[in-house]
Amino acid sequence: MRICSLLPSATEVVFAVGLGDALVAVSHECDFPAAVQALPKVTRSNIPKGLASCEIDQFVTAALADSGSLYALEVELLDRLAPDVIITQQLCDVCAVATDHLQDALTGFARKPAVVSLNAQSLQGILDDIQTAGVALGRPEQGAQVVQRLRQRIEAVEAKTRNIAYRPRVCCLEWADPPYCGGHWMSELVRIAGGRDDLAVRHRPSHRIEWQAIAAFAPEIIVLTCCGYDLERCTLEARVLARREDLRDVPALRTDAVFATDSSSYFARPGPRIVESLEILASIVHPELFPAPELPNAFCRVVVGERATALA
Repeated sequence: MRICSLLPSATEVVFAVGLGDALVAVSHECDFPAAVQALPKVTRSNIPKGLASCEIDQFVTAALADSGSLYALEVELLDRLAPDVIITQQLCDVCAVATDHLQDALTGFARKPAVVSLNAQSLQGILDDIQTAGVALGRPEQGAQVVQRLRQRIEAVEAKTRNIAYRPRVCCLEWADPPYCGGHWMSELVRIAGGRDDLAVRHRPSHRIEWQAIAAFAPEIIVLTCCGYDLERCTLEARVLARREDLRDVPALRTDAVFATDSSSYFARPGPRIVESLEILASIVHPELFPAPELPNAFCRVVVGERATALA
């Protein structure tokens, strides 16, 4: 079997079910595990490099409004590599090549591959997608085993927080300039971790919110889970918070309870490492119950306006 993955989380699933050697191509964003770095990249980003976050938001909004694509597909390369299966997604046009763009490209292929499209909008949906991919790739038992191990780790966290008395107010920002609330599975992760994020939307896409709403919620913890950003870039986004006079009295800023994350690898990636994301969040929300996971460069505390101090 020859597999092409257009989604970083799907690439991780392919390896998780033991088919990493069958991958013949991946997207330009696929970076884990390290073995994928040597594989051909069949996508590229149309988003200009060097833009500030607010400029990226403006570019993305304009491109999607004009029915433009944020990513280009290397059609000739993909055709030449002749995959039997292509794994893609329908969840978000901001995250990967749009499904209709892929289908249009495949019309010209002499031998059309099967297309497996993932669409997780919840924590359970992520587990279901892993099982779906396992079945589609002829590894149903391996997929089920991966899901079982992940579910056990989720349940281990939930067992410690299920009857917890103190649930701090947590604000997860999927974008900082302008601010976007947590979407899809984020409210579930916060709940299981022992907190509450009343700004997040359950099983729905993240959307833009007002700074006044954040100030009114008065979060005790702010977690920057900026989509597509690694830890270094996400840490820089904390400067946006420092400039906001209307956030000066927010408890999280007064007590230095602001955290940056490598969201590109964890929170924004609906694959096996979503459980690491939960464990990171649990250690942030309830450090008295959960030790910080040993994940270098996964997250850090940010002293807003000053240099971040790494916690992991």
